[in-house]
Amino acid sequence: MLKFSTNPNKVVQLDNKKEVFVFDSEDDNLDQVTVDSFGEEWSKFNYFDSGEIEKIGNEYFDIIDFSKFNKDATVLDVGCGTGRWSVYLSSKVSNIYAMDPSKAIYSAANLTNDIPNIHLIKASVENIPYEDNTFDLVISLGVLHHIPDTQKALNSIVKKVKKEGHCLIYLYYALDNRSVAYKMIFYASSFFRYFISKLPSFLKKSTCDIIAILVYMPFIYLSKLVKLLFGRKWGSKIPLSYYSNKSFNVIRNDALDRFGTPLEQRFSKAQIEEMMRKSGLKDITFSEKQPYWHVIGRK
Repeated sequence: MLKFSTNPNKVVQLDNKKEVFVFDSEDDNLDQVTVDSFGEEWSKFNYFDSGEIEKIGNEYFDIIDFSKFNKDATVLDVGCGTGRWSVYLSSKVSNIYAMDPSKAIYSAANLTNDIPNIHLIKASVENIPYEDNTFDLVISLGVLHHIPDTQKALNSIVKKVKKEGHCLIYLYYALDNRSVAYKMIFYASSFFRYFISKLPSFLKKSTCDIIAILVYMPFIYLSKLVKLLFGRKWGSKIPLSYYSNKSFNVIRNDALDRFGTPLEQRFSKAQIEEMMRKSGLKDITFSEKQPYWHVIGRK
């Protein structure tokens, strides 16, 4: 295990024998309501089967050349949630340090219980307890757009990447590759998100489950029908077509993520590239496949 740059406030020994190293330093670049919201979300959706992890992981990691990472490579997973991407990487690298500021880290302990090379850290992005230039690969998938100053957060995680190492991120896209009609539907839904995200936990979760059934599923079935009749190209233009091959568990999870999260920012491809260059990354490569936008850069 890598040496910490500062001592943890405490070490929590769980019943399943996993340890969680807890760092409680203050972080002014953190929205606590959003952190608590994700803690609730990952407590509800705390299990993904191996087939599901592999299938979706292949989408997020399609732009990584794993031949460049040997069995001695170390990975930092920033905002790990349940730890499913750490699980995906666990057979491909030496050690993974899965980090999250919320109580989701305890859900990650359950999912990663039988995987000894995944180590669990409860800490925020501005308080990563490792020296700079430590990791061969740092990933942060679907996290940094929920942080008030996304550029500052990106700068923080890139500092932990070794020279010639890589950083893979996924940020919500600004619909920059979508039609006007698509954007109108999306922004109409954002109006409802504002109110739903403020509901008490039980009501918020129940409402998002209803949205998954009454909103997501009709669009998903419509996209399947359009693909059948007119081909994949046209079916992919339907909102939420991305979920046409996803399980209902993933659909419910993402509905809660979309409508239940108080703080959400979106970035265009050009904005993301500029942010990555400012953080010290080069050789920036975007995937042209969904989910948009996931991108990798070299330090």
